[in-house]
Amino acid sequence: MIEHSAELKATHDLQGLCERLFDMLVAHPSVGDPASVRVRTIACTEYRLGVDPQSFAHATLLLLPGREQAVRETMARMILDELEAAMPEVGSLTVRLDDLNPPYLKRML
Repeated sequence: MIEHSAELKATHDLQGLCERLFDMLVAHPSVGDPASVRVRTIACTEYRLGVDPQSFAHATLLLLPGREQAVRETMARMILDELEAAMPEVGSLTVRLDDLNPPYLKRML
């Protein structure tokens, strides 16, 4: 999930960013099933940052537990690198990884 300042929708190809991140994550050796990958954006209309320019993108990657720390760091770096390439002028770019702790339930067709 990528939360971002709302104005980025008008100035950046967010769908293209979603496609690139999806492809990157699916290609990672620790990801077994493309159906388990979901990339989406959420525009934030109200916020205040301690940086200028007042713009941001924050990616949250939720993982099933069990990946080694080095793998987690590599995945976080890949995402940050893609955000930096797509949004070099954005004031704040951040990535957070978190584990999906049980119970995690899903339903897919």
